[in-house]
Amino acid sequence: MTDAADAVVVGAGPNGLAAAIVLARAGRSVRLFEARDTIGGGCRTAELTEPGVLHDVCSAIHPLARSSPLFRELDLARHGLEWIEPPIQLAHPLGDGRVALLRRGIEETAASFDDAGDARTYRDWMTPLVADWDLIVRELLGPLPIGAVRHPVALGRFGLLALLPVAALARRLRSPVGRALLAGCGAHSFLPMTAPVTGGPALALLVSGHAVGWPFPRGGSQHIVDALAASLREAGGHITTGARIGDVRELPAHRAALLDVTPRQVLAMAGDRLGGLYAAQLRRYRYGPAAFKLDLVLDGPIPWRDPVIGEAGTVHIGGTYEEIAASERAVARGRVHERPFVLLAQPSRFDPSRAPAGREVVWAYCHVPNGWDGDATERILGQIERFAPGFRDRIVARHVLRPSELEAYNENYIGGDINGGMQHWAQLFTRPAVRWGPYSTPDPGIFVCSASTPPGGGVHGLCGMHAARSALRGALR
Repeated sequence: MTDAADAVVVGAGPNGLAAAIVLARAGRSVRLFEARDTIGGGCRTAELTEPGVLHDVCSAIHPLARSSPLFRELDLARHGLEWIEPPIQLAHPLGDGRVALLRRGIEETAASFDDAGDARTYRDWMTPLVADWDLIVRELLGPLPIGAVRHPVALGRFGLLALLPVAALARRLRSPVGRALLAGCGAHSFLPMTAPVTGGPALALLVSGHAVGWPFPRGGSQHIVDALAASLREAGGHITTGARIGDVRELPAHRAALLDVTPRQVLAMAGDRLGGLYAAQLRRYRYGPAAFKLDLVLDGPIPWRDPVIGEAGTVHIGGTYEEIAASERAVARGRVHERPFVLLAQPSRFDPSRAPAGREVVWAYCHVPNGWDGDATERILGQIERFAPGFRDRIVARHVLRPSELEAYNENYIGGDINGGMQHWAQLFTRPAVRWGPYSTPDPGIFVCSASTPPGGGVHGLCGMHAARSALRGALR
């Protein structure tokens, strides 16, 4: 590797690509290195089961990608990215015949609640937040939200609620429908409902459902990173795949290195250059619960007990607020509940390019303790069967990814943690270490741009965008 560059980026996931794009568009020469033979990180699509059946290996549904200011600026549609938005963003069956439905319209969503007071509370929460959503994404989803000083009212409306546990928000609702909808979105944090700041992910997902929807790319998530790669090459950047970097000294000459890896790999690659206190913080960095994932092929649509669920791209399967709270509490205590909270997507209902005629794709996972070596397959299938009798009879192929296999697939998924680290209050704006600039390190030429920096997990490129801007203010001035 002899070709010098202003900047080198290690890791071609959405954040690494985003960092490289920002730098290249700023006129810096950029080289990006990816260990695997294909780019994508947690945003890849592959034939995991049968020929012609396209499964999203990790991420599948992308409200934050559609919200990302960088992705919008790049106009990825020019490079073939086409969003599909299902008629219903999210369905959440409760098990007693009721179904919570997240629709684009706030009024339509509130109408599914069975309590007029809850519907009013939901409208009061959502209406101003949806109006402020672009501002929230720009100013709050990143490093310490200094923008709150400039926009105290708008950002305070979100921040004051976001700092609360889901449990505190749920106490303001009486309807089982509203409480379940809130719990399902809050469970995306991988934390118990009683944990502080879990209100943030819950509100962000609900607001984005109204503001931009919960869409997915036609043909699979790989199309997001393929479009990003095209944008990078258009800006003059270069991508090298099949290049594993074990130490930053293996990189070509550069002024700045941006690492799309977690603290464990940062230490392995550059620990001797980072200083004792910073390195000690990286060693204490906490990884969160893991995912246990199933990819299924069916010989027909999921036979939902309530057909309206078939109109939703995403389904939260966990029943009531209390059931979801019990499931996430069990994971926090190191075990897996007999009825785990299951996240499910059914993309081929709306995208026939994902499977041949007569086949349906199902993407599903539940939360398990980090590094868990058990098998949650039957528990996941049992939860789906509970709301779709006859579901098991339609399965013709399956593919399982346990936590260890997720880590083998993507080394950033330590112990199966797909969020780049636990996203609790102590690792929110300070991830991966306590620094004014969380993307910088004590070495002025090394930056971290992975999901282990703010705002954390998700396909949005914001970690990479902020890290690149940090480098442009520093080593690449």
